[in-house]
Amino acid sequence: MQKIQLNGQIPEEMSDLRLDQALARLFPDYSRARLTQWIKAGDILLDGHPRRPRDRVLGGETVVVDARLEDASPASTAEAIDLDIVYEDDALMIINKPENLVVHPGAGNQAGTLLNALLHHCPDLAVVPRAGIVHRLDKNTTGLMVVAKTLEAHHHLVDAMQAREIRREYEAVVHGVMTAGGTIDEPIGRHPVDRKRMAVVASGKAAVTHYRVIKRFRLHTWIRVRLETGRTHQIRVHMAHRRYPIVGDPSYGGRLRIPANASAEFQQTIRDFPRQALHAIQLAVPHPLTGEMMEWSTALPQDMQLLIAALEKDRLESED
Repeated sequence: MQKIQLNGQIPEEMSDLRLDQALARLFPDYSRARLTQWIKAGDILLDGHPRRPRDRVLGGETVVVDARLEDASPASTAEAIDLDIVYEDDALMIINKPENLVVHPGAGNQAGTLLNALLHHCPDLAVVPRAGIVHRLDKNTTGLMVVAKTLEAHHHLVDAMQAREIRREYEAVVHGVMTAGGTIDEPIGRHPVDRKRMAVVASGKAAVTHYRVIKRFRLHTWIRVRLETGRTHQIRVHMAHRRYPIVGDPSYGGRLRIPANASAEFQQTIRDFPRQALHAIQLAVPHPLTGEMMEWSTALPQDMQLLIAALEKDRLESED
């Protein structure tokens, strides 16, 4: 539990704003929702008296905050799980997530997650929502993620994500030969029949994916993808919608595509690829303290490198 003590004065130019609106501007490191909770709990006094979130301010009032932050993940336990930390400072961490690691506890995955590992690495993350996790990667998607180490950093990074100021780029191998890159602007929501899956549906949330070709093979394409939005399974759903499903995707992959006269070794490589061939390869984030845009990149994991090498070998052998 962390104690929060703040003092301030409502500026005259905020006159006639709701108290919760004025405080959100006065203390921008804390979300309006959290400040509203503190107002309702009596943890914020205006000129020495409690107020309601909807009460109007006059300007010039003294504000005193004396609140406590409860653990944001009280049911989760810290676990000693190795982390590949690409960068770390007092405000944030950049993690290179391996395959087969669930990001956040859920049904059937109450332990052994990235969140459990983060709580062990940095116990103070217990008071930060989702232990500082700002965005997710699917269990078997690898690559870079940003984690906020303080409540203030989390607030800034969530705002940056919503403002589309965080740039995320991926590489993937898909079934089918693309003629060129492009943009997919199709809404994504729950599948109308299978609620465990997502789909392009008219009632979904706006989702925009940009992609370009890195290399074409006989029946596959290696692509670079940039997310403009961050919907669940966005790249996997959008690629499948365009009939270029990601190799190895257990939910959206569709049927295998094997080139004619491909070697038995190559066929086995494609059939046995154990996960969606998708990797978060580059991440750019405005630092929550300085605003400076910082950028990180990571190499493709070995399984994807071997897959691409097999595709290239098959292409060359077909030309002989």
